[in-house]
Amino acid sequence: MKQSCCRFCSHPLTHSFCNLGKSPFSNSYLKKSELGGMEPFFPLHAYVCDQCFLVQLEEFQKPHDIFSDYAYFSSYSSSWLQHAKRYTEEMIGRFGFHSSHFVVEIASNDGYLLQYFKEKNIPVLGVEPAANVAKVAREKGVPSLIAFFGRETAEKMIASGPKADLLIGNNVLAHVPDINDFVSGLKVLLKDDGVITMEFPHLHRLMEENQFDTIYHEHFSYLSFLAVEKIFAKHGLKVFDVQHLPTHGGSLRVFACHEEDTSKKIQGSVVELRAKEQAYGLESLSTYTSFERKVQKIKFDLLRELIRMKNEGKSIVAYGAPAKGNTLLNYCGIKMEFLDYTVDLSPHKQGLSLPGTHIPIYSPDKIRETKPDYILILPWNLKKEIIEQMSFVREWGAKWIVPIPQFAVIENT
Repeated sequence: MKQSCCRFCSHPLTHSFCNLGKSPFSNSYLKKSELGGMEPFFPLHAYVCDQCFLVQLEEFQKPHDIFSDYAYFSSYSSSWLQHAKRYTEEMIGRFGFHSSHFVVEIASNDGYLLQYFKEKNIPVLGVEPAANVAKVAREKGVPSLIAFFGRETAEKMIASGPKADLLIGNNVLAHVPDINDFVSGLKVLLKDDGVITMEFPHLHRLMEENQFDTIYHEHFSYLSFLAVEKIFAKHGLKVFDVQHLPTHGGSLRVFACHEEDTSKKIQGSVVELRAKEQAYGLESLSTYTSFERKVQKIKFDLLRELIRMKNEGKSIVAYGAPAKGNTLLNYCGIKMEFLDYTVDLSPHKQGLSLPGTHIPIYSPDKIRETKPDYILILPWNLKKEIIEQMSFVREWGAKWIVPIPQFAVIENT
């Protein structure tokens, strides 16, 4: 078998970060007619490069096969919409964007973010590979180019239109297998005095808080600030500011510009975070290779408690059908002998079943009908929003299970 190499620096990958066994693709939800057929499972094994310390998965499926018809629609999370609206206001306030500027978002999904810039009469364009999702954005009046982004797409865009004053990428940097081609495309598309903002789950938080379920086949890379700074610098981009965000269990928003742009000074936040990651050990191999033991403890604790609950005759269901939930359930071997079903707000997932475990997905109304004793929150990063939204479960005393960063039971009060 050919040895894999780092997708950034091409050094051979030999050091394990976290081996989660074999798992189906996390967004390959199943129709009833597919439940009796063969289902492909692939290794879910993250490695760390001992040269650049980029954590990454091997590529088993091409992005075209994952993202061309996509089940995730951003607008079904009210907290994510609020996040997008706050971002729009902050960018306009900080950089003064107005109707003569041009805003481009890579992986723009259903227009959840660009709709707010459009409301301010700022010209926008989304670049979204999933045709079914881009169609929804267009119906909202958000222009959307159906394409995978990279240097070639960027060159085609500037051949027929302007460069971007603001170039946005939320939760896309980790999704690209050819990270050099992607960042090279950002360099091409950005106006001389333009600004790039990229948001991505923070590897430091993933490791501190045991967020191993954010490892799945769609996420090719797991990003520290140190790694992102190196990748951007290789392509002539300077990271000049960084913000910590609560989204997705703890994310970073980096601000970048052309290396030649002297109008944007490197902020203290960059120096501080660089030093913090170095102090945590993110330039030391042993920091990465010790992570898997923490992951195994989460698995053992969760299974022990679920077994206890079932032995006591309790009914357990789940809330949500996120990709991260599929990693958790498949790694822990949690199937319908533990969970009767799960529910999700998105009608695009209702009526389907989870990959690997085959747990059926219903509307949240199902919980009111069956009155379970426990509800396992799969999108644990949204637990506050979910518990408020489902406050009616206190009528019969249902309790919430939160698996990460460690097992916890939350009572409705």
